[in-house]
Amino acid sequence: MQQRDTVDDIAEQWRRVDPGLDLEAMALIGRLRRLNVRVDSALREYFLACGLDSSEFDVLATLRRSGEPYELNARALLKSAMVTSGAITNRVDKLCAKGLVERNPCPTDRRAVLVRLTPAGKALIDATLPGHLRNEERILTALDADERAQLDALLRKLLIAHGDTESLFD
Repeated sequence: MQQRDTVDDIAEQWRRVDPGLDLEAMALIGRLRRLNVRVDSALREYFLACGLDSSEFDVLATLRRSGEPYELNARALLKSAMVTSGAITNRVDKLCAKGLVERNPCPTDRRAVLVRLTPAGKALIDATLPGHLRNEERILTALDADERAQLDALLRKLLIAHGDTESLFD
């Protein structure tokens, strides 16, 4: 018999009060939401131990994976982070105060600013990334390689169906 989770109990309660409800979508979305809370918590705990929060890690990782000179404009950071421009400004402000990024004028557009990793920022993201990957691996240990590939394909299909197709490279 398959082990029950909390969503099974929630669905059972609904079936008791309204046996005619189709709960399949509710159960799937419920599981996604509950898992998201647990994943966010595990990631937050690791980043906190590294002196960062999730949003700071996101900016540092985005700059690092952009390649040398580890520098992007605010628009590129926005596309990657899926947050408001105000949120990016706050993240960059915090990272500047910590000495992990710096703002530089754009040589081709006087109105634009480029955000660049400092040597300290690069060192921190390089030191943090291996542990982050191990943490993510730990989160997924319940799934074997085939299950991971299947879940990855299904989640990609849902993201595409909901418009998450904008390229970061445009």
